[in-house]
Amino acid sequence: SYTTDTKSREENKKTLESLYSLSVDITKIRRLKEWVLLQDVAYVKEIAGILQEMGADETTVANIIERCPEAILHTPAEINAQRALWQLVCQNEKQLIKLIEQFPESFFTTEYQKNQKANILFFQELGLKNNIITRFLTSAPNIFYNPVEKNKTVIETLQRNYLNLGGSEANMKIWILKLLSQNPFILLNTSTAIQENLEFLQKNGFTDEEVLQLLSKLKGFIFQLNSTTMQKSMLFSKNIFKCSDQELKQLVLKCPALLYYSVPVLEERLEGLLKEGISIAQIRETPMVLELTTQIVQYRIKKLSASGYDIKSGNLESLNGTKKDFEVTYGKIQSKKERPIFNPVAPLHIED
Repeated sequence: SYTTDTKSREENKKTLESLYSLSVDITKIRRLKEWVLLQDVAYVKEIAGILQEMGADETTVANIIERCPEAILHTPAEINAQRALWQLVCQNEKQLIKLIEQFPESFFTTEYQKNQKANILFFQELGLKNNIITRFLTSAPNIFYNPVEKNKTVIETLQRNYLNLGGSEANMKIWILKLLSQNPFILLNTSTAIQENLEFLQKNGFTDEEVLQLLSKLKGFIFQLNSTTMQKSMLFSKNIFKCSDQELKQLVLKCPALLYYSVPVLEERLEGLLKEGISIAQIRETPMVLELTTQIVQYRIKKLSASGYDIKSGNLESLNGTKKDFEVTYGKIQSKKERPIFNPVAPLHIED
């Protein structure tokens, strides 16, 4: 609850002096969040002291304050409480200060400390490793702002559905932990939305086993969709590939992106492929190519063409996969091209 009204207010001289003494670049703060400099009360020296206690040198302290100026508006008590909280999952203070330097906004959001603590303990009970929880704290901090009951309800909904879909009790814990570590944002959904999306798949003819397969393939992203967008994407694919419901289902199982991406995204990617001379029949054969952005596809086609590989007459498998997968495929094509054709039984023509 800091005032952001900058009219007719002067910068706090005491704050400025303290920041200068720490070699903080004040022009950066003026450009980013000038309102911080206008507050009547700031705890510059105290916050710098806490960071130094944790092992931060002068450059690190200045860097943290420049990137997250509102850090100096928190009381030392709030920051010490946050420090204790993050220490529940950090190996040591060296790791903690490194995380604060990389993700200062996540650390200096102190309004939800009660929820953060309850959620950290809940995730530990669930069996998530501390390094995964620290990754959540830095890259998905808002899942800790939920009351722990809300996160528990979402997890229970997932567990119940996993068992209802034929998943085994023995594998359930591994499945949940994998799903969460791949996509913690699942927890930002409501249990109702999760239920509705699963029912949508079942109504569209996917068996329980196939729904489970899709959940694992989609890394839980399916829960961030809604039945309307999924319906539109499936209808679009059905029209483009001119296939039956059963054939469409097989295509979706092969390439869940057909379910996950919106119609405009699919349209743009299809257009990009067609412009490169690739046919609809080829795309239907290898729909996974739609998981790649148009830029990636263009780059890979260009690289393959330079090696004499004609994508228009070949199969699209060589375009697929991660960057690493593609480099392996490209390497094989290259070595095949460079290998001399040698026939061991052909006579050697040796000139006199």
